[in-house]
Amino acid sequence: MSAQTDTQGSVTTVYKVTGMSCGHCEGSVSAELTQLPGVTSVRAVAATGEVTVVSEAPLDEEAVRAAVDEAGYELAGRA
Repeated sequence: MSAQTDTQGSVTTVYKVTGMSCGHCEGSVSAELTQLPGVTSVRAVAATGEVTVVSEAPLDEEAVRAAVDEAGYELAGRA
């Protein structure tokens, strides 16, 4: 899935993250991604390994990768 722009101009992108297994994992990934400039919301789901990020503009994938890595997990790419 690629990034999608909604009518308000925000961009929703779904990423696949490996290694998440619980609510704490979801919180760690969400906390790191929320700190990226322009991010307005993050929803991580350990059961599926998917992280949905809503931002004001498309995000640099390397910045997303670095944030996920900082949380202790691995970005597998876009879902």
